[in-house]
Amino acid sequence: MKKLINSPETLVLEALDGMAAAHGDILRVHKDPNFITRASSPINGKVALLSGGGSGHEPMHGGFVGLGMLDAACPGAVFTSPTPDQILAATKAIDGGAGVLYLVKNYTGDVMNFEMAAEFAKGDGIAVESVVIDDDVAVKDSTWTAGRRGVGTTVLAEKICGGAAEAKLPLAEVAALCRRVNAQGRSMGMALTSCTVPHAGKPSFELKEDEMEIGVGIHGEPGRYRVKLEQADRIAEMLMQPILEDLPFKGGDNVLLFVNGMGGTPAIELYVVYRKAFEIATKHGLKIGRNLVGSYITSLEMAGCSITLLRLDDDMAPYWDAPVHTSALRWGA
Repeated sequence: MKKLINSPETLVLEALDGMAAAHGDILRVHKDPNFITRASSPINGKVALLSGGGSGHEPMHGGFVGLGMLDAACPGAVFTSPTPDQILAATKAIDGGAGVLYLVKNYTGDVMNFEMAAEFAKGDGIAVESVVIDDDVAVKDSTWTAGRRGVGTTVLAEKICGGAAEAKLPLAEVAALCRRVNAQGRSMGMALTSCTVPHAGKPSFELKEDEMEIGVGIHGEPGRYRVKLEQADRIAEMLMQPILEDLPFKGGDNVLLFVNGMGGTPAIELYVVYRKAFEIATKHGLKIGRNLVGSYITSLEMAGCSITLLRLDDDMAPYWDAPVHTSALRWGA
């Protein structure tokens, strides 16, 4: 195992210290329990957005804390859900009186711990709504979930709903928008290599030099099938076909196309995949109204990618375009 760490035990805390040192103008890092908030939190009269999950998926979620996206993020240990006390402390720190929206990826531990935190927060008089993101078309149930996994649409929901919250929409409307984003987004990923969790010290799964996993999860969960390595165009086809069929997307739809890197994939390769995904979507009659290309939901050093398609409605696009200023995503601010 070769990693730029001091020890597995100190990894998350030292990474949080690094974020605080690098982005102190945008965010604040809180310890014991660990969570990240906007530097300006709480903001009176604004719905606050909170998400979280296991560390190792950076920049999700701490990299999306800031203007136009999240008000707080709760990092668990690597590939491990944050605890209810983390989530509750973050909720109290960001509540500006308009309520808090939880964006929860559909993993069993995340769902359970966010539900517990919501109950405690409501008991303290804080209005809380929760939306579970479950956009992965690859498998219905997996090692980590009951139902579909939450993946790429999570980033899109955080940005679109962050824009809506910044515009001071009420909690019920922001939550309803988030549910629409989830309902209209579909994702699927693949892996060329595994990744190594520091505490484990060995790869999460084994892939031969000439193999790839189609439909893999962001924790290395098994996908739909393992096949011989193909060229990028064929890989894009293998991901796009199930996505297009699942919603289903139809000619004339205005969509956002998101090609995401898993952590070990260079940008040049992601653009090769985007090129083919764009071609496939266009031939399907879709209008690519917005796009995002880069490594935004990673799986440590895993090589691979995921593709997300989101059907945009008239409400979503303006909030996607709205100013955002976080450590990982910035425009218009």
